[in-house]
Amino acid sequence: MTDATAIRAVVAVPATQARRGPLRAGDRAAAPRGADVAACVPPRPKLLDQVRDAIRTRHYSYRTEEAYVHWVKRYILFHGKRHPAEMGGAEVSAFLSSLATASHVSASTQNQALAALLFLYREVLAQDFGWLNDVVRAKRSARLPVVLTREEVKAILGALGGREWLMVMLLYGAGLRLRECLSLRVKDIDFGRNEITVREGKGGRDRRTMLPGAAREPLRAHLAELRAAHAAWLRHGVAAVHLPDALARKYPNAPTEWAWQWVFPASDLCRHPRTGTRARFHLHESVLQRAVRAAVRRARIGKHVGCHTFRHSFATDLLRDGYDIRTVQELLGHADVRTTMVYTHVLNRGGYGVLSPADRL
Repeated sequence: MTDATAIRAVVAVPATQARRGPLRAGDRAAAPRGADVAACVPPRPKLLDQVRDAIRTRHYSYRTEEAYVHWVKRYILFHGKRHPAEMGGAEVSAFLSSLATASHVSASTQNQALAALLFLYREVLAQDFGWLNDVVRAKRSARLPVVLTREEVKAILGALGGREWLMVMLLYGAGLRLRECLSLRVKDIDFGRNEITVREGKGGRDRRTMLPGAAREPLRAHLAELRAAHAAWLRHGVAAVHLPDALARKYPNAPTEWAWQWVFPASDLCRHPRTGTRARFHLHESVLQRAVRAAVRRARIGKHVGCHTFRHSFATDLLRDGYDIRTVQELLGHADVRTTMVYTHVLNRGGYGVLSPADRL
C-alpha cells in the first residue's frame, strides 16, 4: 500500500467504522499510526509563502510579488499580527483609511494596497464575500506629465556620457520605459529594420518601436565592446545570464549565447530572487536614475525630471510633429488610446493651439 493510499484509509476510518463496524485485522496492520500519518502529510505553507505561490502560479511579475507581499505584511502588523482569515471588511477599511490619514500616501499607492488585499482574500484565502466589492477605491487625480523641450533634452544628453548617454537616448528616441530599456537583449535590436522589440512590457505585452538613427552607431560600438567582454566571460565561465521562465532547461546553451546577452549588463553576477540560480543580470535601475539626476543638476533644469520624463517627451514631440495618435499609441504600447491622449494637453501650443489675447497687445 502506498503512503497516499494509507493516508486516505486512515482519514476514512471514522466513516468506515460508522457504516461497517470495526476494521479487519489486515486493515489495522496496513494503516499507519498517527505519528506516521503526520510525517506523510506535508506541513501547510506559511501565509506569505501561499501569497507568493499564488502570484507565481498566475505568472505575475516579481515587482508585483514584492508589492503584494509588502502590503499583506503591513496589513497583518497593523492589526496586531492577527490572521487575515479572522478579519474582514471593517479591518481592511481601517487599514486603508490609516494609509490615507496617517501615512498620507497617494491614491495610486492606496489602490495598490487594496489590490494586494483583494488578491489575498480572493485568490489565497478563497473568500469572495460581498464586502470585497463594497470596499471604496481611492479616486486618482488627473495629473499632467512633466515634459522637456528639445533644448532641455539636448542639455541633459550633453551632461551624460557612455552607456548612460545611450540609455537616455533610447528612452527619449524610442519611448522606452526604464525597465524596458534595461531588459533589452542583443536579439531585440534589429539594425536592418531599424527596430527595437520590447519583450513583456507593461501588462506582459510585446511591441516594436523604432531604433533612433542618432543611436545606431553608438549602439553598434557599445555592442562591439560588449561582445569582446562576452568572449572573456566565456573563457572564465561567467557568461550565463538569467532567462525567463524555464527557457534555460529547454535550451541549456542559451544562457551563454550572444543573442541572449543583456545590452546593458551588470558587472557582477547575482542570485535570482525566485530560482536562487547565480548568473548575470542587467543593470540596476538606480544606476541610470542617479546619472539622470546628476545630469539634470549640471544642466540647471528647474523641473522634476526622472527617467520616465523622456518617454513623456518622446510622445509629446511626436504629436507636435503631426504623427497620428494611434501610431503614437502603438509605439508607446498603450492598451487604451485615452492614455495616450493625455499628451495632447501638454503640447507647447497654448490652450489647444489658441493664441492668448495677451500676445496681441
